[in-house]
Amino acid sequence: MRALITQSNYIPWKGYFDNIALSDVLVVYDSVQYTKRDWRNRNLIKTPRGPEWLTIPVSVKGKFQQSINETQITDLNWNKKHLSTIKGSYSKAQGYKEMKDWLESAYLTCNSKWITEINIHFVVNICEALGITIEIRNDSEFELAEGKTEKLVSICDQLGANEYLTGSAAKEYMENSLFEEAGVRVLYSDYDGYPEYQQCHGEFLHQVSTIDLILNNGSDASKYLKR
Repeated sequence: MRALITQSNYIPWKGYFDNIALSDVLVVYDSVQYTKRDWRNRNLIKTPRGPEWLTIPVSVKGKFQQSINETQITDLNWNKKHLSTIKGSYSKAQGYKEMKDWLESAYLTCNSKWITEINIHFVVNICEALGITIEIRNDSEFELAEGKTEKLVSICDQLGANEYLTGSAAKEYMENSLFEEAGVRVLYSDYDGYPEYQQCHGEFLHQVSTIDLILNNGSDASKYLKR
């Protein structure tokens, strides 16, 4: 079994979903510190004005005061505003007509006040559009050990996972020896070599939300994941 343990992001980029597609179970790791100006509540799309952030307004108590799963939104109409911006930016995209109903449903049925629940909602909907099946768990379901790496190892142990998939940035803080001692093989994602596709609004950008990939390619979107 291969486990992916990661923080939730709002409408993440395609690399996030490649990792999901390569895993058996996704554990949403949102009991950790919420960070401002990060991917938890915002992401990039392309617009006629250039790349722009779609940001969900959230309430932040102060430095080191709350976890991601304790973070609430402050504007109940954020989803309608984001939907309007996406429609205005992608109405002429090649896959827009095919995916219009999917897009509207994903946004208009998202009514949670918690950023974690919102992010999981979109992960589920985007996985559906990409034809990805994944079991999703929450880190609150597990007994977590003390220490950064120890927490991850303990989740793998309770899942019965013998492989752990993570991004290359984790090399800076993870103690691989602890995984080895637990019989868990660590795999690092490779985000190089993604194919380009026909994209609206100027120069091609890889680092945008997967919404861009889906609305430009419709049911062919999964062809542009590396898997």
